[in-house]
Amino acid sequence: MKAVLDACVLYPTVLREILTGAAGAGLFQPVWSARILGEWRHAAARLGPDQVAVAGAEIALLANRFPRASARDDGCAAIGIDWPDPADRHVAEAALAADAPLIVTANLRDFPRRATAALGLAAVHPDAFLTDLHRAHPDAVAAIVAASHARAQAMGGPLALRDLMARARLPRLAKALARAGTPPAR
Repeated sequence: MKAVLDACVLYPTVLREILTGAAGAGLFQPVWSARILGEWRHAAARLGPDQVAVAGAEIALLANRFPRASARDDGCAAIGIDWPDPADRHVAEAALAADAPLIVTANLRDFPRRATAALGLAAVHPDAFLTDLHRAHPDAVAAIVAASHARAQAMGGPLALRDLMARARLPRLAKALARAGTPPAR
């Protein structure tokens, strides 16, 4: 299954690590466009020039890790659709160009069902997307989350898994992991 990852789910580090970990495990095929990656870089720029450099390096690493993820976003199939923010049309165009039926985004209001359905697409919040992946592949998703948790703790010190998941805006996935008895990373 292919899914477009919107810039808003690539920019937060932990969320990006979990999503790309799932893609690296073969649970889905990620898709993005140069413009989506540019939006990530632009968001990082608000935190200063050092963060632009970090984002650039992370973008290069992602492009190297997933060389087939890049899609064109300059089509015209989504022209004429009533988008709440017409500047987001490029995300739908990338999905259409890559034949990706899903757009994973935290900004669901920008991708209303009536607009996406008209194009044969659906937008899904990353929490719902990852919870569905966990339902289908519980051990793989638990291992990915545990690895991300371990990296976060190695960089910043002790951090409860539930706090990490709250920061990543993944409460449903956190509950699913807790119900499954997923032990915290050490």
